[in-house]
Amino acid sequence: MLFEVEASLTYDFPEPCEVLLLVEAAHGAGQTVISDALTFWPPVEAVRVDDPVTGERRTVFSAAGRVNALYRGRIDVAPDSQPLTDAAEMAIRDLPSDVLPYLRASRYSPSDRLLRFVEREFGGLKGGPKVEAILSWIAHHVDYEAGVSHSGTTAIDTFIDRAGVCRDFSHLVIALCRAANVPARAVSAYAWKLEPPDLHAVAEVFVGGRWRLVDATGLAPIDGLVRVATGRDAADIAFMTIFGSAYLVEQHFRIDKVGG
Repeated sequence: MLFEVEASLTYDFPEPCEVLLLVEAAHGAGQTVISDALTFWPPVEAVRVDDPVTGERRTVFSAAGRVNALYRGRIDVAPDSQPLTDAAEMAIRDLPSDVLPYLRASRYSPSDRLLRFVEREFGGLKGGPKVEAILSWIAHHVDYEAGVSHSGTTAIDTFIDRAGVCRDFSHLVIALCRAANVPARAVSAYAWKLEPPDLHAVAEVFVGGRWRLVDATGLAPIDGLVRVATGRDAADIAFMTIFGSAYLVEQHFRIDKVGG
């Protein structure tokens, strides 16, 4: 499927500082960037710090005063809707070395604190069916509700409060899966049909010998996700990291399917 995406970010920077921007569609991972451009107004000093391994495309720019960053791209995404049902769980010894780090607890997904719950609730399941059960449990026990979480909210907070937004849902999926010995990581993406349009946080699990995207919120189709960044949790996939201070003036995101 072919998508057009756009991100427009306008911020005021009271003092000169550097900013790490992560809004460009990634190369690889089942998608091809047909064409795109990132522009700034007024023009700024910017350098690319792309990751040749993950395909993530990052820009660091120097900011002062009011700056607008505008990204537009056309991306072809390969459909990937194979069911989890038949996805086998792999022994830890058989996992690729680059997958192993995603079994460990992280800042926003402290999976080590959910081991007993996961064993009681999902201990009789393996692989894809275990992931499906975790997604179903979250869908039935956690409400999608803005305003109940903040930038410091962890999966444990969401587990207790039973409410949150996409970021919180993804952290809880990741924590529960890791506690179940299923590698899991966070993904930020432009999400087709998401309302209102925004960068969407989902999870990705390693079962059946490969990574598979999952979204416990159910707010956007998996085949309509344009990947931007991948990491352990939200700390790795934030679309903007400001090494100083800034004030939001205006921002919006957009994704349209080309030809329908």
